[in-house]
Amino acid sequence: MTDFERRAAVDRVADLVETVATEPMPVPVREVWVYGDVALGLDPVERLDVYVTKDMLFGRDSDRAEEFRESHGIEGVGETVDADWADEYPEYLRANANGHAAPEQCLAAHLVDDDEPIHLEVCNASFEDNVRQRLEGAMARENYEQILDPRGVCLWVEGQRSDEAVRKLRESEFAFPPLSGALEMLGLDADKAETAADAVKQYRAEAEGATVRGDVV
Repeated sequence: MTDFERRAAVDRVADLVETVATEPMPVPVREVWVYGDVALGLDPVERLDVYVTKDMLFGRDSDRAEEFRESHGIEGVGETVDADWADEYPEYLRANANGHAAPEQCLAAHLVDDDEPIHLEVCNASFEDNVRQRLEGAMARENYEQILDPRGVCLWVEGQRSDEAVRKLRESEFAFPPLSGALEMLGLDADKAETAADAVKQYRAEAEGATVRGDVV
């Protein structure tokens, strides 16, 4: 799959929100946002960008970690991802390079198929807070491709979904400036905003299939 027709992209977003709202998740989810192409009303949508705000478990079922270490060879189940979820969805259990259960990768496995042009951002901070954190870090390191596109739409928060936001997505009713303009509104000067926007666009253009990025702020 190389892109989505707009109608299919919004349907896919609605399905994803439905999954978060009705199925157990590896970690508690507080917010679901979309940003970038689908929020801008583009057709087709080359990549569907989704942001998920999660909570941390902090060892809620740490007594079960040994059980999953022996059965799946993965550390930290019950500590960083929910053990009951892992019981129900063992096919979505994923580990990082160190062999520990990785919440962002487990969420991606549960929510997104490998061949879908979807990027999933997972963080414990809200979308708006992380936009600013990522911008500050990217500018300090001149690593502009790590900027998080601020043009986002909240679809689900604290158990409540926004049917009106989904309707506006379907009707392409949201109005956002170009990415460089959005970055200027966050405090960048015009030249740096253009440079940063170009870097973000290039980074996105090189991505293929499903991708995921996890952040802790």
